[in-house]
Amino acid sequence: MRQALIDLDAITHNTRTLRELTGTREFIAVVKADAYGHGAVSAARAALVGGATRLGVADVEEALALRAAGVDAPIMAWLHGPETEFADAVAQDVQLGISSLRQLRDAARAATEGQSAVVHLKLETGLARNGLAPQDWSAVFGEAAALEREGVLRVDGLFSHLSNTSLEDDRVQLRRFEVGVAAAHGAGLTPSVTHIAATAAAIDLPEARLDAVRVGIGLYGLSPFEDRDAADLGLRPAMTLRARVAAVRRVPDGHGVSYGYTHRTDGDSTLALVPLGYADGVPRQASGAGPVVIRGERFRVGGRIAMDQFVVDVGDHPVEVGDEVVLFGDPAAGVPSATEWADAAGTINYEIVTRIGARVPRVAL
Repeated sequence: MRQALIDLDAITHNTRTLRELTGTREFIAVVKADAYGHGAVSAARAALVGGATRLGVADVEEALALRAAGVDAPIMAWLHGPETEFADAVAQDVQLGISSLRQLRDAARAATEGQSAVVHLKLETGLARNGLAPQDWSAVFGEAAALEREGVLRVDGLFSHLSNTSLEDDRVQLRRFEVGVAAAHGAGLTPSVTHIAATAAAIDLPEARLDAVRVGIGLYGLSPFEDRDAADLGLRPAMTLRARVAAVRRVPDGHGVSYGYTHRTDGDSTLALVPLGYADGVPRQASGAGPVVIRGERFRVGGRIAMDQFVVDVGDHPVEVGDEVVLFGDPAAGVPSATEWADAAGTINYEIVTRIGARVPRVAL
């Protein structure tokens, strides 16, 4: 009754479109968080077909899952808790984003006689999250260079992450990053790739493209901008979330609907029950507002979204058990977008697709 249809051709198309736009030597397809809810293995393969040269994930476990599935492209994982072990990552040729001297040393210790650790040093340039603080650059660069001379480690990249506050804020961060890159070179490091731009900067800030871009949300056909939608960017949404009507009932005027009766019918009306709820990732904050399409007609959620279900008040429109209900997909197909659900819930489209739960089967098209 529940399905998230994943258009892999759309992911390939979006990758190719953004690859052609950015023109960088390397293109990192970000497939963290199960590819923003789209299925990491299939999305990674689709992106590689579209021209991605590397993959990016948040943690080592995500990288190792791709390796276990037979994905052999270069993969970088960049977020590590203090308990993270790097031995399996190094053995499986997973590149490590390094944000501290401790992590650098841990990565070096994970090297073996036949396999050195390959790392990308993350520089903190103003986002105030992880990354090497400027006052630590000299010490870390110096130790990294020494470890390279020992043959246990290789610095393949330098990277950072932008705030997307404004183009000028991003340019300030870019200038700080350039200072760090120069300092790394001065310490004797010769990384093959520098990268700082995610989807928004990859599109809007050409000078931030450097050797590579890291594209996440754009791969999945969603826009990172408030003033331009996916179609404006030449992208196609890859996920369609749908279900089938599980029950239908006719109720009189003024009938309360769902918890708290925040919605009451305006005249005699037909109610359609949809078996998707906040346990499936449908945001409760979109109660009374989330758009759906049934039989080509657009309606909104009636009343509160529950854990497993919500109700649609369709008035006098015909509806039957088994009718398809589309919550979001490609607007070109006449259905709501994930961004519309984000607006209804007061959040961003990234969250809408990423939060779709495990009990919703992903069906690749």
